[in-house]
Amino acid sequence: MVTKTLNGSTFKSLVVSGAKCLRDNIEEVNNLNVFPVPDGDTGTNMCHTIEGGVASAKGVNSDKLSDICKPMSSGMLLGARGNSGVILSQIFRGICKGLQDKEEATAIDLVRAYELGVKQAYGAVVTPVEGTILTVFREATEYTAEHIDFSSTINDFYHFHLQKAAQSLANTINLLPVLKEAGVIDSGGAGYVRIVEGMIKFLEGEEVDLSFIEDSKSESSVDTAAAVDFSAFGPDDELKFGYCTEFILRLQNSKVDIDNFDIQKVIDILNGDDIKGDSIVALCDDSVVKVHVHTKDPGKVLDHMRQFGEFLTIKIENMALQHNEQIGDSELEAERLKEHKKYALVAVATGDGIKEQFTEFGVDAIIDGGQSMNPSTEDFIKAFKSLDAENIIVFPNNKNIIMAAKQAAALYKGSHVEVIGSTTIPQCYSALTMLDYSSDDLTIIVGNFKEAIDRVSSGEITTSIRNTTVNKVEIKKGDYIGILDGKLLVSNKDKLEALKSLISKVKDINEKEVLIILCGKNVSEEEKESLQEMLSDSFPQLECGVMDGGQDVYDYLFSIE
Repeated sequence: MVTKTLNGSTFKSLVVSGAKCLRDNIEEVNNLNVFPVPDGDTGTNMCHTIEGGVASAKGVNSDKLSDICKPMSSGMLLGARGNSGVILSQIFRGICKGLQDKEEATAIDLVRAYELGVKQAYGAVVTPVEGTILTVFREATEYTAEHIDFSSTINDFYHFHLQKAAQSLANTINLLPVLKEAGVIDSGGAGYVRIVEGMIKFLEGEEVDLSFIEDSKSESSVDTAAAVDFSAFGPDDELKFGYCTEFILRLQNSKVDIDNFDIQKVIDILNGDDIKGDSIVALCDDSVVKVHVHTKDPGKVLDHMRQFGEFLTIKIENMALQHNEQIGDSELEAERLKEHKKYALVAVATGDGIKEQFTEFGVDAIIDGGQSMNPSTEDFIKAFKSLDAENIIVFPNNKNIIMAAKQAAALYKGSHVEVIGSTTIPQCYSALTMLDYSSDDLTIIVGNFKEAIDRVSSGEITTSIRNTTVNKVEIKKGDYIGILDGKLLVSNKDKLEALKSLISKVKDINEKEVLIILCGKNVSEEEKESLQEMLSDSFPQLECGVMDGGQDVYDYLFSIE
C-alpha cells in the first residue's frame, strides 16, 4: 500500500511492526558482541525499550499523532535498558517531539522529526562515539533528507532510510577498530536496522499483531478487588505508610500558561508543609503532567493540583498493601525501608552472595541485574521510591547500565541522586569497604568512593562463545577468557591458568596487597580448594580472600589493590 500521510494509528502500527521484527531477530543482535562473552544483551535491551513504548500507546485508539507520540515516548523513556536502549529512547523522544503537535504528517514532516531525533540522541550522550547506533541513525536521516521532497510518500521515506541505514551499519566495522578486529558490526545499529525493516513490512501490507507484547500498563479485566490482600490493613490498623498516589494531569489554558509552565511549582507543593510528600517523581511533557508521590493526605494533593488543570487518570493505593506484597509480614523490614536517612546507597548486583555482602556493607536497596539483564530506568526509579533519603548514591556496576541510572536520576525529584561511574562489581565492593559518612559532606563521601574505584583493578573470567581475535589475543570457542579493567587480555583452555595469567597482568602486581575473589555459582568446592592452592603458590605476597558470589556468566570476579 502507498501511504501519503502518517496518522496516529499508522505510526503506532509502524512502531509495533518494528518492535516485532526486532523481537524476531533478538538473538542475532545479541550475538554481535565485540567480546565473545555469553552475555549479549543489546537486542534484549532494545526490545524492552521499544516494547515499553508500544505498551504505553497500545490502549490509545486515536488517529492523531499527538495522542500516540506522548505515551509512546514516555513508555520508552521509562523502559529504557542499556546504552543502546537509552539512546533508542532518546531517538524516539526527539521524533515524537517533532510530531507531537500534528494530527498527521507528510514525508517532509517526518524528515524534520527524525532530525530532531538525531539532535536529541547525540545530546543525551556525553561523548558520542561514531560507528554505533548514533551513526547509523544520523547517516540514514541525513540521506533521507536529501532524497525527500513534497511529492514523496511515507513509503519513500522509510525505503530511503533503510537503504542508507543498512549501508551505514555495514560500515561500522570500519569506523571502530574493536569491531574490525572482532569481525562484527555494531549491535545497536543492527537492532535499529531491524526496527526499520519491520516498519517497511507494515507499509508493504504485513498485518500487525499487538499480542506479542505483554501490556503491563493496560487496565486489567480482572476484578481489582479480587487481587487486594484485605489482611494487609485491618479495622484497627494505623496508617503508617500513607498512600501511593499517581495521576496524569492535563494542563488547562484557562488556568496556566502552558508554554511557560514550570514543573517545579508542582514539586514545591508536594514537598511543602501541607502535603509533606516523599518519593516524588514529577514530569511535564507539553501539556501533560505525570506525578507519583507518597502522602498521608492524597485528597489535599488532588485539591492543589486542580489549580493547574484537570485529571486524566488517578490511582491511589494504601502503601500497607505494597509493603505486604514486597516483603511479606515483616513490619520491621518495612520500617527499615522507610527510615529517613540523609544518605542512602543503591547498587545493581546479581548473585546471592554478592547481594548479601553488599547489604552487610550498608547498601540500602539492591536492584537485581548486571550482565545479560540490565535494569531499566523505571527499575532505578522504583528503587529510589523505596527509600526515604535526602541523598541517594547509585552504583550501576556495569558500563551498559550507567546511562539508564543517570536517566533515572534526572527524572527523579524525590531526592538528590548521585551516580557513581562504577563499571564492575569488584569496583563497587572496594568502594563499599571505604564507606564513611562521618564527614557529613556529600562531595567528600562521593569523592572517597571514586578514589577507591580508581585505585582498584578488577578482573573477570568467563567462557568464550565463538572463535575471534580481540586485542591481538587469539580466542577459540570454549576457551576461558580473562578481562582486566575492560580489556580482554587472556585466553586459556584451563580456568585456573586463565585466572593466574590475568592476575599476573595487573600493573605493579608485586606492590599490591589485597586480592578478593568472588566465585560464580558454577564453581565447585573442589575448584575452590585448587584456587586457594594456586593463590598461595603464585601470589604469596597477597592477602587473598575467596568468597561465594553466586553470580552467573562469570566464574571468577576479582578486585586487587
